[in-house]
Amino acid sequence: MGKTNDGAPPPKKPGTNNKSTTTSKPTGTEGTTAPSKGVPFSRVVVHPLVLLSTVDHYTREGATERQGRVVGVLLGGVHRGVVDVTNSFAVPADDDRNDPRVWFFDHNYVENMYAMYRKVNARENIVGWYSTGPKIRPCDIEIGEVMRRYTPHPVLVIIDVQPKDELSLPIQAYIGAEEVAEVVGEGGVITPVTTKTFQHITSDVGSFDAEEVGVEHLLRDIQDTTVGTVAQQVNHKMVALRSLESKVDEMRQYLLNVQSGRLPVNHKIVQQIQEIFNLVPNLNTTQYSKSFAVKSNDMLLAIYMSSLIRSVVALHELVLNKLEYKDAERKADAESSTTTTPATTTKESAPSSSSKKDTPPANKS
Repeated sequence: MGKTNDGAPPPKKPGTNNKSTTTSKPTGTEGTTAPSKGVPFSRVVVHPLVLLSTVDHYTREGATERQGRVVGVLLGGVHRGVVDVTNSFAVPADDDRNDPRVWFFDHNYVENMYAMYRKVNARENIVGWYSTGPKIRPCDIEIGEVMRRYTPHPVLVIIDVQPKDELSLPIQAYIGAEEVAEVVGEGGVITPVTTKTFQHITSDVGSFDAEEVGVEHLLRDIQDTTVGTVAQQVNHKMVALRSLESKVDEMRQYLLNVQSGRLPVNHKIVQQIQEIFNLVPNLNTTQYSKSFAVKSNDMLLAIYMSSLIRSVVALHELVLNKLEYKDAERKADAESSTTTTPATTTKESAPSSSSKKDTPPANKS
């Protein structure tokens, strides 16, 4: 049985006044998964400060704790259908892996910390909670129900502090939903059964200008400064291509599993895959081939002109260098000739003086 500390829950604080509805999302032939009605957002943006705080929390407690994960509360706001998670704080929590019904979440601590954070920044509201997972646990649904005391639509963000896949982001965002399944009872009577679950929503990592400056300052000790910008750009392109290849392979595996009957057909996923392939340009058309050739020729022309100009400039510098070297040689020869001429004249006049000394003095009679 789940346990929380005693205390009166605070009133609900909705993050925004926007009203929008989302349609049901099919998950298979058994039933449909629909998010809570009136969810005012469809995307979650996590800021770098939250990631750093989560890693620090896990480093201080997660490595030594028995459960192997840490839990905290996310702060931020909702603007134009996007949840901006700008801050967070840790919360004492624990759960038993052997018995999912036994868990602990200190909501009194949440209320006290949230009151102090409101004194610093009143614009930051509770938007959800985070866990280092790396997977969802059975007690997370009940913890999500506790978080509904503070916000009507709490977001669960799973942050993987030890990611193994460098091609994807270490965050996954979920929101509470209800799954309706049809159960066939005795006599062929079909009874709808509603269960609570989590629905995946789009997540991303974003930052403000001030946060970008801080992140770049922190990355100075991590990045290799000896590598040029061109090499870094090529590396980024290679990582992006590897990520694209892995995503395409994931879609391929899903379609093969659906074809073989291992997975039920999800029409929403199939429609999205169809939209992706519809956006792929047809390379066999004459117009596209011509435009692609023109664009390539323009780029190659610019490269050729830059290489030609670089060669001309290098040749010009070489000619100037030779001319300067010849002028320096001429000046050195002229200076050496002017310095050697007086020395020869002194040597020739020296015997005349010595001959004068050898001649006997004249008689003075």
